[in-house]
Amino acid sequence: MFKFASPIFLILLFLVPLYLLWYFRKTKGQRASIRYSDLNLVRRLRPSTTLKLRHILAALRALGLSLLILALARPQSGRKSIDVETEGVDIMLVLDISGSMRAEDFKPHNRLYAAKEVIRDFIADRTSDRIGLVVFSRQSFTQCPLTLDYGVLLSFLEQVDFGMIEDGTAIGLSIANAVNRLKDSNAKSRVIILLTDGVNNAGEIDPLTAAELARTFDIKIYAIGAGKPGVALYPVDDPLFGRRYVPLQVQLDEESLKKIASTTEGRYFRAKDTEGLKRIYEEISALEKTEIKVKEYMQFSELFGYFAIYGFLFIGLELILANSKFRRIP
Repeated sequence: MFKFASPIFLILLFLVPLYLLWYFRKTKGQRASIRYSDLNLVRRLRPSTTLKLRHILAALRALGLSLLILALARPQSGRKSIDVETEGVDIMLVLDISGSMRAEDFKPHNRLYAAKEVIRDFIADRTSDRIGLVVFSRQSFTQCPLTLDYGVLLSFLEQVDFGMIEDGTAIGLSIANAVNRLKDSNAKSRVIILLTDGVNNAGEIDPLTAAELARTFDIKIYAIGAGKPGVALYPVDDPLFGRRYVPLQVQLDEESLKKIASTTEGRYFRAKDTEGLKRIYEEISALEKTEIKVKEYMQFSELFGYFAIYGFLFIGLELILANSKFRRIP
């Protein structure tokens, strides 16, 4: 960044064109100092290099004066520095990978595939938050601990699939696992985003007990129930007839999920399709914004010395040339 600390002095620059105008008018009407009776011999002579360059003195003086005036205006060069302070959010994503997530009511894919796609976009939208991933079925384990390395997190998310754990739905155990990962965090906000499509039927910890544990550590839970109400088609791979689809009743314990969310001052959402699930994660992302404080600093360095030095240099050169190479006869 460049600026003048005292720009009022720039008004003096109008003196430079006035000087040049005065000089050329004076030169045009100037008479010779020595008179000759006959100039026929002189007219045949070609003008010397010194004569051709005689106006360089005026140019040097004008340039020198311009630089000295700019020096009076105190030119400054500035550099901007930005100090960014962030208060991040620690987020544990808790994802159900039980067999019921195979239901293909989230067209054109099953619930788990759709959830992974939406979670991938959710991670991409965060910038300075630590995010981890817990997956569960009959048991629960940490697929990825809290990290700022989103590339590693996305790699672990890509590996998530059915059959990693024995089938079942241990919602309470998965919440307790996520709480264990967040309880020692010093983040401004600590959040669990739980996505499931079933009813707790496994694990040693009741979901509401796990929610009370989360509240003790001031951890908020956003619970998402996945699946359309009614009947959904589930794929069944028959060794004789290949894949076929069977209709099964959707079992989702919404009441428990609502209590889990309200216990921790969170919210409950119902996702009936991929677009709905995407909107839910976008809403949660908006609710849990990272606080960013930006401070800008400007540092200026004075440049008037350079302009003054070169200004005096050009005027000094003009004086030297005027009294040597371009010296005139009085």
